[in-house]
Amino acid sequence: MTRFNGAYDPFDPNVHEDPYPIYAKLRDQAPAYWAQSANTWVLSRYDDVSSALADPETFSSAKGIFPSPPGIDQSELFLPMLIMTDPPRHTQLRALVSRGFTPRRIALMEAAIKRTTDHLLEQVPEGPWDFVAEFAGPLPAIVIAEMMGVPAEDRDQFRAWSSTLVKSNPLSGARDGIAAAASIYEYFAGFLAERRNAPKRDLISDLVMADVGGERLSDDEVLGFCLLLLVAGHETTTNLLANSVVILAQRPQDRTRMANDTAVLSSAIEELLRYDSPVQGLSRTLTRDITLHGETLSAGQTALLLFGSANRDEHAFPGPDEFKVDRQPGRQVALGRGLHFCLGAALARMETRVALHALLNHRTFTWHPDMPAAKRLHSGPIRGYASLPVQ
Repeated sequence: MTRFNGAYDPFDPNVHEDPYPIYAKLRDQAPAYWAQSANTWVLSRYDDVSSALADPETFSSAKGIFPSPPGIDQSELFLPMLIMTDPPRHTQLRALVSRGFTPRRIALMEAAIKRTTDHLLEQVPEGPWDFVAEFAGPLPAIVIAEMMGVPAEDRDQFRAWSSTLVKSNPLSGARDGIAAAASIYEYFAGFLAERRNAPKRDLISDLVMADVGGERLSDDEVLGFCLLLLVAGHETTTNLLANSVVILAQRPQDRTRMANDTAVLSSAIEELLRYDSPVQGLSRTLTRDITLHGETLSAGQTALLLFGSANRDEHAFPGPDEFKVDRQPGRQVALGRGLHFCLGAALARMETRVALHALLNHRTFTWHPDMPAAKRLHSGPIRGYASLPVQ
C-alpha cells in the first residue's frame, strides 16, 4: 500500500474541520490510497476522479455510493434509486424522472423561490440568529416540499429526516439513517395511489404518470426517487449557502461585485462550488481489477472519488486554494459529471443565485458569522454546518 505522511478517514470529525491540507498530501504522496478505517480506496487527483466518473463500466454505482463495511450492498438497504443504478436501467430511469426537471419547469419556479426567500428574510430577528436553521435549511425544504405537493406542516419533519440521513455513518451500521429512510417511504407511500387516481400539478404526479415508450416507474422506484430528492434537494443547497456565507464574510469587495453584476454572481456560484464543495465525494465499486499509480484496485473493492480534492487540484485549477470570484471554473466536479451529473443542478444553482442576490442586497444582513459558535455537520460525503450563528 502507498504510504504517506498522515492518515485519512472520511468520517473523522477532525478531518471535517478542514480537509484540504490532507487532500493536498493525498494528491502529492498517495493519489491511490487505501483507507483501512473506511474500507475503501481513495482517489484524490482531478484527472483520476474525472476519468472514473466518465467510466461507469469500471466504476459502478449499483452497490452504493458511500464507503461500507465488507459484504454490505447498499442497494439491498434502500429502495431503487437513480443514483445507485448503472446503464441500461439508469438510462431508462433518468428519462422518466427528468420529466420533472425540464428547463421550462425550473424556470417557472424562480418567482416562487424569490417570494420564499424574501419571506424567510423578513422573519429573521434583529439580533443573532442561526443561518442554517432559519434560512439555508428552510429555503430548499420549502422548494422541494412544494414541488412534491407536501403540506407545509410536514416540512420540519422532512428536514429532520434529511439531517438524520446525511449524518449517518454506513461504517457503524447506519441504523438511524435506515430508520429515517423507512419513515420517508412510509410517508410517501400514501401519496402514490392518490396521485395515480387523481393526479395533481406536482412532481409526484409527474413521476407516477411518467411514460417513455410504454415504460413506467414502479412504486418502489418512485419512493426511492422521493428519498433521493429529499436528501439531495435539501442538503446540497443548504450547505452551499452556508459555506458561501463563511467564504464571502471576509471578501467585501467580492460581495459588492456580486451584488452589482448578475454575470459575476453566476460565475461566483461556480467558484463557490469548486472552492468548498458541498458534496466532498461519492463512492463507486470496481467491476474489474485496475492498476493506478502503482496500486492494484481489485474488482469488488470500492473507490471514494474525492470531488472536494479534485476541485483543489493545482494541475486543473491554478492557485486552487485561492477563491477567485471571476475564475469561471467550468471543469469543477462538485455536482458530479457524466451520466450521474446531478439532475437537480439547475435548481440548486437557481436557489443559490436567488438567495445570494437577496442576501447581498439586504439592508440588515451583515455577513458576520460567529465562527467560534458554529457547529460543523459531521458527515462523510457532505460538507457544511449543522449550525451557523450570524449577527
